[in-house]
Amino acid sequence: MLVEKLSAADAAVLETFVVPRYLTLFGDLMFEMLLVGEAARMAHLGFRTGYPDRQLCSLVADASLVGLDASAYALELARNKAATHPEVSIEYREAEQTPFPLDTASCSHVISLHPLGSADDRIDLFTEAARLLYSGGQALFAMPLRGSFQEIGDLLREYSLKYDEGEFGRLADAAMAAHPTIETLSDELEAVGLGDVDVAMRPQSLAFDSGRAFVEDPATRLLILPELKLSMGLDDLDEPIRYIRDAIDKYWSEGRFELTVNVGCASARRYDE
Repeated sequence: MLVEKLSAADAAVLETFVVPRYLTLFGDLMFEMLLVGEAARMAHLGFRTGYPDRQLCSLVADASLVGLDASAYALELARNKAATHPEVSIEYREAEQTPFPLDTASCSHVISLHPLGSADDRIDLFTEAARLLYSGGQALFAMPLRGSFQEIGDLLREYSLKYDEGEFGRLADAAMAAHPTIETLSDELEAVGLGDVDVAMRPQSLAFDSGRAFVEDPATRLLILPELKLSMGLDDLDEPIRYIRDAIDKYWSEGRFELTVNVGCASARRYDE
């Protein structure tokens, strides 16, 4: 699946709060690695509310973009945004599973911003990007790299020790390790047939005034915690999240809680023999 489906309310919240506070960290790095020419035929896998599609198209005189996402509400919001800029050729479609309804070797660029899912889901996404690109085309994947959210990992391990939840601690460690390193991300892209791989990383942080502010922040609720649940294979994290909330208030009572985000972006090319 491309991403978890958003409700109408969550789609609006993501567009209003998560894009400017969080997703732009990934989008800005992706723009720095984007290669453009006189024309571009782009695919955005998991477009959510359509960031940064209009900005991408504005960089090329002859550009078109098709976006694919699992959420009907995100699709509606993104289409409404695109309709306000009829000068840009953008089309959005609802889709969940690979292979997506696009022709093989039909795209100059394939992008995905902060994809959610397991390591296997990530490989499926890379494989699909390799299928969609024509020779010379560029794939861009921006995502958190290893070391991201390490403060949450530390608190989850503390929770597992306090309550003697050894299996939970193992799952928490595995979730932190599920974020790729620069080296493993390069290896995964090359394994699906992409070359000329370049991975950049930019350490960033998100600040929160309290434990409650962290738990209720839209970026936490819509992206960070869903990714954690998917990586751990658990649907119910209510008790650990309450523990994290209280621990943040205890340990950071005299200052703001800073969450580490190692913003990464990988660029890879498709070259046919």
